[in-house]
Amino acid sequence: MLAQVKALVKSREKRARARQRAKERLRAQIDYYDFNLVAVVLLLTCFGLVILYSTSAYVAELKFGDDMAYFGKQALISVVSILFALVISRLDYHLLMPLASFIYLAAAVLMVLVKSPLGIVVNGARRWLKIGPIQFQPSEVAKIAVITFIPLLIIKMGKQIKTWKACVMLLCAGGFLGALAYIFTENLSTGIIIVGITVIMIFIAHPRTKPFIIAGAGGAALIAGGVAILAKTLETSESFRIRRVLVWLEPEKYISDGGYQIMQALYAIGSGGFFGKGLGNSAQKLGAVPEAQNDMIFSIICEELGVFGGAVVLILFAYLLYRLMFIAQNAPDLYGSLLVCGIFGHIALQVILNICVVINLIPTTGITLPFISYGGTSILFLMSEIGIALSVSRRIKFQKQEE
Repeated sequence: MLAQVKALVKSREKRARARQRAKERLRAQIDYYDFNLVAVVLLLTCFGLVILYSTSAYVAELKFGDDMAYFGKQALISVVSILFALVISRLDYHLLMPLASFIYLAAAVLMVLVKSPLGIVVNGARRWLKIGPIQFQPSEVAKIAVITFIPLLIIKMGKQIKTWKACVMLLCAGGFLGALAYIFTENLSTGIIIVGITVIMIFIAHPRTKPFIIAGAGGAALIAGGVAILAKTLETSESFRIRRVLVWLEPEKYISDGGYQIMQALYAIGSGGFFGKGLGNSAQKLGAVPEAQNDMIFSIICEELGVFGGAVVLILFAYLLYRLMFIAQNAPDLYGSLLVCGIFGHIALQVILNICVVINLIPTTGITLPFISYGGTSILFLMSEIGIALSVSRRIKFQKQEE
């Protein structure tokens, strides 16, 4: 009898120790930091600087007498932006929640100020603000604003997100900033991106997919019908946006009226072959492709590094988007997940639209290629978004595996 009691006690003690070890394993978690995301962003940035120098050296020498003019400025801003992103990544992304409304209002005010004496014209477009020594595009602030503000609205709506009323309210919130970008900065492409980011976040938060498929199909049909009407009835229109659509449909016909840039970009891609002419050996960058260091830089990549080089760039972007989706899926809360989904949507939209413009799948928009095209404002705000994504990744917890 005594032996049975002792055995029972030992059995209970063994089970208690097992339960204690299980609890300790559950508590034993490791902090996470997405170094893979950092690595791919650094790769894209360094690759972009190399291509930027190759693309812009000739033009910079003609304009400034210094072939390093574009490269030097972009390199400095890139280094500062990377450091800024790392600083942001050390902060708690929840700090954005009380600031989201302020950022939203600030973005709206800044875009309105473009029409004031603070607004300046760069390359024929009035889209910039100059406040003291600081010069930037307020439409970039609007992208950050919609990425931080819309998730806050979605969380406050809760289960009401499934109603049409809630979806319309969210679209109005994002569409308001998009409309300001179009009206006050005359930047339709940025307005489309802002609305696109909003739609992506609503799609992710909404429990149903079918309404979005129907709406997307209906929108595509309307666009196709509108393009067909434009092609047949508005060839004499003076609107530059309508002219862009006509140029897109028949670039050879309008080569002297807006089609020159896209034709030269297509020539550059076609002449590069599979492995390209070699880094620095592009002929089209020598004035044939205007402002090749900006939105048409992908055509020079394909000319110098061929289809292979272009594919490598797309693979790097695909991996970057994969890392963002990984962070979004494992974020500790809904706000963090939606933040990263917004960043994912922004970068994905810019890459897709830029590539589609270069290969003439859509009309010219002036959208730059993230981390690669020349532009200080763009790289600074993109790195800020990466910093936010890294901040979310730092709050991810994974259970330790027993050896």
